Amino acid sequence: MTLPAILGGTPLRPTGPPDWPGADPEIWEVFDRAYREGWWGKYQAGESERLQAWLREYHSVEHVFLCGSGNYAVELALRSLNIGPGDEVILSDYDYPGNFLSIHAVGATPVLVDIEARHWQLSLDSVQAAIGPATKAIVASHLHGGRVPMRELMTLARERGPRVIEDAAQATGAEIDGRRAGTWGDVGVLSFGGSKLLSAGRGGALLTSDAAIAQQTRNHLLRAGNIVCPLTELQAALVLPQARNLDARNAQRWANVRAFCTEIADVPGVRPFVDADESPMPAFYKLGIQFDVSAFGLSRAKLIAALRAEGFAIDEGFPAAHVARSPKRYRQGSALTEADRAHAGCVQLHHPILLEPPEAMRDLAEAWRRIYAHRDALHRAVQ
Repeated sequence: MTLPAILGGTPLRPTGPPDWPGADPEIWEVFDRAYREGWWGKYQAGESERLQAWLREYHSVEHVFLCGSGNYAVELALRSLNIGPGDEVILSDYDYPGNFLSIHAVGATPVLVDIEARHWQLSLDSVQAAIGPATKAIVASHLHGGRVPMRELMTLARERGPRVIEDAAQATGAEIDGRRAGTWGDVGVLSFGGSKLLSAGRGGALLTSDAAIAQQTRNHLLRAGNIVCPLTELQAALVLPQARNLDARNAQRWANVRAFCTEIADVPGVRPFVDADESPMPAFYKLGIQFDVSAFGLSRAKLIAALRAEGFAIDEGFPAAHVARSPKRYRQGSALTEADRAHAGCVQLHHPILLEPPEAMRDLAEAWRRIYAHRDALHRAVQ
């Protein structure tokens, strides 16, 4: 088999990973219109209202609030639920690190729980075991193409009392039991960060159909006549054309992921977070892959170096919070066995390649096979 690029072979993708955001004539039209009409720097130009209206209809929610980042949207959700000092908030030990910090930002205590074994999403059994008298909320994040079983989580939360913040920053447009990701929880969160599926460089949104939560959100957003941490009119205008294409692009990404799952099925130690026959449609900001070092026969660091040399945008997953944070900053709510596995074995593929033609998935699978075939040489040669 052809040598991996890192050992002197020809890269499978010599131009490297595709840019994101990519060239898009609809985005250029927004910039052109903003310049011609002169509203690009105004406080109000109607663009935020148009985006809010689209998001309300698309998600079938009553209230949408735009803000300057997905991080702030999570903090805003916590504040809107009146979470503060003395309260506990349950979240996955394997999660976006900003969620842990947002809980600390409001003075509450994170309670770390495990993830389930197959898809490495929030474990409902661990959540149930961790709920205590101080538990006021649960943060449920859909990560790397996986989806938390929200119907079951909401049933548990209603029985036990905590409110639910559903973090759909990585799953915009995904479907879960007939509803959009971000609409099951008491509050949902979206992100428009520079690498996200809907990109404005920065930005986020809070979704809710609860009138009391919506009023609290207004109170926290509007201070001294100004909007705290706003999304600009230009950013809102840039999100909208991407949003209108979201379903079609998510469908294309899902088709490519299914093809990759099939192509990679015979490679030891490689298991995507999702199964090719899952339904309905997931969304992929990242495609998560469970990587078993012992089965594959090469360290994760050397694998990633070799895949990058082939021209693919591949990274490690998040650090588990119990590894990265002081024990004084959280309560451990369950055993963290699977979170330890994810900490050591998660590999992420960045999403832009999932909008390319199907041969890109064949190239990606070929890269894994090429590296596996030369794993002994890579083990010796790659530092």
